[in-house]
Formats: sequence, C-alpha cells, structure tokens
Amino acid sequence: MPARTAIDFESDIHPVTDFRANSAAMLEQVRQTGRPIILTQRGRSAAVVLDIRTYQALLEQIDELRDIARGVADADAGRVLGHDEARQAVIGTLR
Repeated sequence: MPARTAIDFESDIHPVTDFRANSAAMLEQVRQTGRPIILTQRGRSAAVVLDIRTYQALLEQIDELRDIARGVADADAGRVLGHDEARQAVIGTLR
C-alpha cells in the first residue's frame, strides 16, 4: 500500500459543489499527492475520494485482516492441526 500521507486541512477538504465544478483538477490532485479529498455537504463530512491504487490496497488489507481473524478464531476454538496431521491432509488431497 502506498505510504499514507497526512491530510492537508487547507487543500484536501472541499464542499461537494467545488468538486462538481472542478472534479478533473481535484482528481488529478488525488492522483499526484496520494492524499484523499474529503467532500463536505452543509459543513459536514460527506464522502472521501481516494485514488484507485490506495482503494485497491485497502481492500487487499481488509481481506488479509479477515483471514488473520479467521485463523485466530480457529486457533482459539481449538480447530488446529499438528504438522504431521496437516501434512497428511495435504497429501490426501493430492491423491
């Protein structure tokens, strides 16, 4: 995942009306800086615009964390195999 860059509170927070008027320039800013843009409506945060690489990396991290959580839950519940048992299970699936 690309290194996380701190949000610049002067240039990364915009009303959604500004985004409508300047979307191409703002999307280019996101691509160039790697920082997200926060869009606001009526003075409140409404949406975040991320570049596609950052978004994809976040999805991949979520998948990895889910896999880790499943593994920890299996270990906590005693659903584990020793080395020899795991080896036999793998060999059995190859036959």
